[in-house]
Amino acid sequence: MTILITGATGLVGQELVQLLLENGHVVHYLSTSKNKIVTKKDYKGFYWNPETAEIDLNALTNVEVVVHLAGATVAKKWTKSYKQEIIESRVLSTRLLYQTLQKNDNQVKQIVSASAVGIYPDSLTNIYHEKDLDIDTSFLGNVVKQWENEVSQFEKLNILVAKIRIGLVLAKDGGALQEMVKPIKFGIGSAFGSGQQYQSWIHLHDLVSIFYHVIENKCAGVYNGVSPYPVTNEVLTKAIAKTLEKPLFLPNIPKFAMKLILGEMHILLFSSQHVSCRKLLDENFQFKFGSLDKALNDLLK
Repeated sequence: MTILITGATGLVGQELVQLLLENGHVVHYLSTSKNKIVTKKDYKGFYWNPETAEIDLNALTNVEVVVHLAGATVAKKWTKSYKQEIIESRVLSTRLLYQTLQKNDNQVKQIVSASAVGIYPDSLTNIYHEKDLDIDTSFLGNVVKQWENEVSQFEKLNILVAKIRIGLVLAKDGGALQEMVKPIKFGIGSAFGSGQQYQSWIHLHDLVSIFYHVIENKCAGVYNGVSPYPVTNEVLTKAIAKTLEKPLFLPNIPKFAMKLILGEMHILLFSSQHVSCRKLLDENFQFKFGSLDKALNDLLK
């Protein structure tokens, strides 16, 4: 099967490309950077620019599934202009894909889009499932809402639509885990605020396996891309320190301090979303790194 990917050179994209190629699929990918375009037998790049609505239509040749991962990172200072970029990188890219499929002959049967657990309201007590409709009132909640609304448009084209709401991705090369590791390695790590905020995490290997599960089984609807065992920020911080065999002796970092340093972006560290993956478990999805200890041992040892 030929699968078109946006965001193929990112953390999740690279891992997913590898898994698809290993399983005999052909991968086409869209890139905004002409120098990142390569052409191999099973792996071909094509140029696009969502800001100017440019796209190479050859990218659609034989494509049955689109995996949409493109979007500017949220882990960068949220200036007014950058907040606009965070929204537009998701909304404009999704809209361009939709309009392209709407106007041109294609064989696309399914779109699988990244989304984020940041859509769920900040809560220390709620456990969120895919059917929950409450949306967080924060900037992030608004970003994910707009993004998912654009993805839903594909249903008008009789295309299966799946959205993977991704939690905190733990990976060896890059991502949030490596940033958390740095202060702990130097003996200056500590939890944030009360440390009681829930972090619904996922090992990168399991995350791309979820995307693969959704593609192979032609699934539609919302899926929570998280491990079965979310933990609090304090438990996560202690588990990283234990795995690295480093002491934790500093007091928790107060919220006001991080707000001074990061501005509005500090909510990434203090927001609490306890998210369930029961839907995946009910579909017999097997997690390889379901427990935090197993995930951290794999990534940090």
